[in-house]
Order: sequence, then structure tokens, then C-alpha cells
Amino acid sequence: MFAIGDFARHGRVSVRMLRHYDAIGLLRPAHVDPHSGYRFYTAGQLTRLNRVIALKDLGFTLEQVGAILDDEIGAEELRGMLRLRQADLEAALEAARARLAQVGARLRAIESEGRMSTQDVVVKKIPAVRIAELSASAAGFEPEDITPVIGPLYEELCGRLEAAGVTGFGPGIAYYEDAGKGDGSIVVHAGTTVPEGTEAEGVLVHVLAGLEEAATIVHRGAMDDVLATSQALAAWIDTNGYASAGYARELYLECPEDPAGWVTEIQEPISRP
Repeated sequence: MFAIGDFARHGRVSVRMLRHYDAIGLLRPAHVDPHSGYRFYTAGQLTRLNRVIALKDLGFTLEQVGAILDDEIGAEELRGMLRLRQADLEAALEAARARLAQVGARLRAIESEGRMSTQDVVVKKIPAVRIAELSASAAGFEPEDITPVIGPLYEELCGRLEAAGVTGFGPGIAYYEDAGKGDGSIVVHAGTTVPEGTEAEGVLVHVLAGLEEAATIVHRGAMDDVLATSQALAAWIDTNGYASAGYARELYLECPEDPAGWVTEIQEPISRP
């Protein structure tokens, strides 16, 4: 048998926790000295302790844990519950990372307010271009909605073009439009310029209409950090008496493996109000 301190050490829990589990009947000591009141546990009780901790970490209350253990839950069923909980925690962690990244991008945009030059904004006509594209819906125009959609689209698009033997395609052009559902969702179009006569299974090849007048600015760095650049462009459009005429396009001029080295031209259609 183990004294309570030794058992707590082997179970990687606190003595206080074991005393609490004893008080509520969740894990009774194997023996209590009638004179000293010292609690003693057996190594076999670590099995129940492991289940108590695992179920508690799954989000069950201690009362629920006791009820589950009294039903003698099997190891395989417990493993299944833990796997589900693990998947939930991983999804929550990924969502938290995405939110943290967007908070960082928003903070950088705030820090650059009034400091980012708009002198590099160029108004020009964007010619029509032949592209191959794949499209999918995104819940909104926020980066956390677009990034998980557009990345896989481009991977699939490039894979299909390569499988069809298409060479010399690029640069990439992404454009967006309302999905028409009234819920803020959009359609993400991931395209790349291709030679005439291009064909690839499951890929839409067409001529993307040009823009008569667009305000353009070059963004350097990852697209997750495009907020400050796009807002500088918005400030220029407003200051110079223009109105936005739709979603901006993204022309990917340079896309090295490290997104920090990306060079992207933002092309926003404009008009005079």
C-alpha cells in the first residue's frame, strides 16, 4: 500500500484532490488507519484515478464521473470519448490561433494608421485575361473565412492543371463576389492565367472581364497582413473622391514558399459617385 502522499505522486495529482475525492465518495482509500486517520491506497486504484481525471478533463462534473464509473465504463469506450474530446480541443485551439492571428493583424493595422503612404496607389485599366479557376463558398470576407477556402482551391487547381499537362500558367488571380444568400457569404474564385486552348478536367477556363478603372496598390508580405494595405487603399479612394465599385481582386505577382516574401497587387474597381 501507499501513503496518500506517495499515491498522489504516482497518480500525478495533489493530496488535497485525493482528500476531496474521498470526501465525496469518488475514490475511497483502500485503508484508513483507525488511530491516526492516515489514508492508504493500492496501486490498483490508479486505474480508477486515471478514469476520474480523464473524464473530468472531458468536461464531466464529478457527480457525472461517479455515475459513469459506477456503470463500469470500458477502456475502449473511454478511449473513444477521449479521442472525441481531443478533436474538440484541437479544433478550439486552431480557432484560437486563427483569432489571435487576426487580432495581431488588426493591431498592426491600427499601429500603421496615419503612417502608411498612399503615394503608391495607381489608377489604371485592368485588361481582360484568360484564366483557369476553381471556386467555392466562404462564410464571409474575413481572413479567417477566406484563408481555409482559397488555399486548398489553389492546391487543387495547380494539381489539375499539372495533371492535364498545362505549362506556363500564372500568375494567380483571386476575385470575389456575393453569394446572393443574404447572409454575408461570398464566392471565392481562385484562378491563374493560362494559355489559349487550355483544358483540364473539372476546371473552368474563361476570359475574366477587365476593369475599366481600378485603384491599385502593391502589398508585400502574407495576405493575412493585408488589412493595413487595403485600408490605405480605401483611404486613398475616399480622399480622392472615388467610390468602390466592388470587391478588390488580388494579383499574385510573387509567391515564394515563405508568405512573408509574397508580392500582391490589390486591384479595387472604382467609379465616380
